[in-house]
Amino acid sequence: MATITADYLGTVQLFDKLPCEMRETLVPLFHLETISQGAFLFHQEQSNDAMYLILEGELDIIDFSLGWEKAVVTAGPGTILGESLLLHKGTHSLGGRATCCDLVVAVLTVEDVKLIENDHHNIYVALLRSVGQLMARRLANASRGDKGLSFASVALQDSRLEHDLLGERYVPKNALWGIQTLRAVENFSISNIRLDHFPELIEAHAHIKRACALTNFELEDLDEARCNVIVEACDELLRGMWHGHFVVDMVQGGAGTSTNMNANEVIANRALELLGRSKADYDFLHPNTHVNMSQSTNDVYPSAIKIALLVSIEQLLEEVRLLADSFYAKGEEFSHVLKMGRTQLQDAVPMSLGQEFNAWATIIREGGERIDATLQGIRELNMGGTAIGTGINTDPRYAPLVLKHLRESTGMDLHIAEDLVEATQDTSSFVELASMFKMLGVRLSKVCNDLRLLSSGPRCGLNEINLPAVQPGSSIMPGKVNPVIPEVVNQVAFQVIGLDTSVALCSEGGQLELNVFEPLIAYNPFTSIRMLNNAMSTLRLRCIEGITANEEHCRQMVYNSIGIVTALNPILGYEKTSKVAKTALRTNRPVREVVLEFGFMTEEEVDKALDPMRMLRPFLD
Repeated sequence: MATITADYLGTVQLFDKLPCEMRETLVPLFHLETISQGAFLFHQEQSNDAMYLILEGELDIIDFSLGWEKAVVTAGPGTILGESLLLHKGTHSLGGRATCCDLVVAVLTVEDVKLIENDHHNIYVALLRSVGQLMARRLANASRGDKGLSFASVALQDSRLEHDLLGERYVPKNALWGIQTLRAVENFSISNIRLDHFPELIEAHAHIKRACALTNFELEDLDEARCNVIVEACDELLRGMWHGHFVVDMVQGGAGTSTNMNANEVIANRALELLGRSKADYDFLHPNTHVNMSQSTNDVYPSAIKIALLVSIEQLLEEVRLLADSFYAKGEEFSHVLKMGRTQLQDAVPMSLGQEFNAWATIIREGGERIDATLQGIRELNMGGTAIGTGINTDPRYAPLVLKHLRESTGMDLHIAEDLVEATQDTSSFVELASMFKMLGVRLSKVCNDLRLLSSGPRCGLNEINLPAVQPGSSIMPGKVNPVIPEVVNQVAFQVIGLDTSVALCSEGGQLELNVFEPLIAYNPFTSIRMLNNAMSTLRLRCIEGITANEEHCRQMVYNSIGIVTALNPILGYEKTSKVAKTALRTNRPVREVVLEFGFMTEEEVDKALDPMRMLRPFLD
């Protein structure tokens, strides 16, 4: 079990300015706790009742406020957490979960802090000064985000020296990423959306690096020991570990090299740890020489994007199915509700509300089917092409072996492109896919336009259906409830349409043997998928499932409509039905009454012709 000493406290930022005697006074106040792997040390928004010093293990600091789990940073030994307790008793803005192994922490509770304040006031004042300086440094660094400083470099205190082509730099000691990732973080503070926002992309890189290591071992280019630990590190990534170390911005220059190197460095350093070696012991296991063996960013990155998209699209198509099923269920529920159909916002002919909902369900279902039909190009990879598709630095057996391992680990029907030079520079499969997301967005938006129209009112609109009231609609108009859920889906569609245009421009902008704009080509579809997923789920759960029909109002509008005169066309002919329609409209009388007045039909004949069920099903006897 780890122990805490005055000397150890001297290595921790919060305590390193305190004299040794003060640190010795603090040591007995700490008590040790062990947190099991996967368990939370504290939860987001939970009351901050203690200050924690990590002694062993690592902790993922996680943000749940965005609607998904985002690992902000991974904190390791020597990191102090919750030190704001010295200033005030608040709540944790983020959650903290033990990762990779059990976590051992030294704890000072709020009662301990009170004791320090009351019985050791000089130490309390010194700690206040120290925490003030520490937070000032963190705030100063955090405010420099536009200059490319990573939150991870602020939160972690110790460092190690690494070097690359451009020179030497210090890297946070417990970071699995290295110097090239650091440079990328400094260079590309663009979208503030890091790689760890999209775990599918991280895991896709892990699949590829794993497959390449196994292939290189089979080809006797990589020894068994290095192969095994690279595979083990990749397997950990595939289990969701270490994602917080993928800190590069999704939008970056360099055609994805920063992403590839972030993966290479994380895998290399974790593999070194598994071997019992220090991080950055690259003489033994190198991110480029070993993890990136027989690879280039130019085949790894687009292939990883495609694998990640295939995973994400599975989730998207499932949400499409659920939403379509929700509409079909409403179609069944409203199958008996007679209403007026409309064209060009004018009365047309009767239909059932169920038919309308079933049509929307089909619109959405077919949108998913069209997306699925475009995936053949996404299943085609350029692995083995390396730099420009010529396959330099690879064995002729390399690409088929990589494909075999990828198929085994992903379970996907993947293929290697016939022309790797073409596949390395051509991004049209992404353009086609982005256009399909646009198509689905357009379909969803059209349906939401209809929902807003049919629910308009409640007294001065169509008012055929009622959408669930999910929030007050106005800060000034009492009683007003707006169709906010369809409105937000409309906006998602508008955004997806714009992202599609961006992908097209990126693809067109490619030059010669490589498209350098693949980072944005990747970011936009992933963003579209996430927004569409969230939009469809929200629409289904917070709108469609709670819709009710104003059945009697719908029926009365049918009987008062001029449009039902269309049903008399086969019997009376166009001229007579036009005369009936014109007279009924001018005199504001029902069509049935005008037909009887003109003597065109008997009561029995007109009632049969204008029977609602007959109008819904023209071939009914």
